Amino acid sequence: MQVQLTSLNERQLTLEKELSQMPPMEALKQALSAALDRHVSMESDLNHARVAVASLEQESLHLDERRQVALRDINQVRTRLEALRLEWQGWKVKSDAILEQIKETEWSLEEILKNLPSDISVEAWQGKLDQTLQRIHRLGAINLVAIDEYATCLERKEYLDAQMQDLESGLMTLNEAIAKIDKETRARFKETFEKVNERFQALFPTIFGGGKAYLELNSDDLLEAGVTMMACPPGKRNSSIYLLSGGEKSLTAIALIFSIFHLNPAPFCLLDEVDAALDDANVVRFTRLVQLMAEKTQFFFISHNKITIEMGEHLIGVTMNEPGVSRLVSVDIEKAISLAGA
Repeated sequence: MQVQLTSLNERQLTLEKELSQMPPMEALKQALSAALDRHVSMESDLNHARVAVASLEQESLHLDERRQVALRDINQVRTRLEALRLEWQGWKVKSDAILEQIKETEWSLEEILKNLPSDISVEAWQGKLDQTLQRIHRLGAINLVAIDEYATCLERKEYLDAQMQDLESGLMTLNEAIAKIDKETRARFKETFEKVNERFQALFPTIFGGGKAYLELNSDDLLEAGVTMMACPPGKRNSSIYLLSGGEKSLTAIALIFSIFHLNPAPFCLLDEVDAALDDANVVRFTRLVQLMAEKTQFFFISHNKITIEMGEHLIGVTMNEPGVSRLVSVDIEKAISLAGA
């Protein structure tokens, strides 16, 4: 403890001596303030210097990029220049070859350039040159017998021309005949259509006991036109044949068939159960019409209707007296009636 006290006393004397040698506090504060001001000024200058350095570095990078671009452009220009130099050498060789070819002819380069048109283009002349070369290539080697072959081909051509003229003459005659046939066909078709339509319009009310019906064309071209049948039985609106009942369709078809028969009567007519869909009243009308038409045409009809069978003059039926054995039976109505009366 005594030793420490002695050491502390010596330390105290030293500090007091140093304190007595130090300047006053105000002077230290002023020195510190001045030092701080210099520090702030130096910091500001340092920041400005850093900004300037960064700007210079950015400009240096930009200049370096421009230098790289300039070097790249220089390399491209050098490459292009080398390519142009090679191309020029190629054109020089071609021009020398062309000049040599021109010297072999009677022309000179000055005369050729003088006679060239002002609107000449290399592409156009190159295209003409290619076409000429292709034509020369297609000609092939020189054919020494071309004159004889030409004479043979000319004779063949004259023969074919004569045949062609004959064909054209025959075609013209054929077209005239077709036109004449078409004209006559149109006239006859129109005449026949009008007569059949007129007879059909008159016969339909007779069969149905009234109503009306007619035929019409669905096109102005008589050779291509189709025929539509319009029927209007008594008590119904005008409608197509497809909207009629089965019996009405049968009677309408009978009216059309008999209208055609009236225009061009046939020696005989075969009717197969045309009265199957008719009731008794319509069957009576049908039989009357058949009897009227029977004056010019012989009718053969197949029927199961008693009224229709009564109309026939001769009956032919099939009977089977024995199982599996059929036999035809013929009956003359007039003879049967006379025998029945006797």
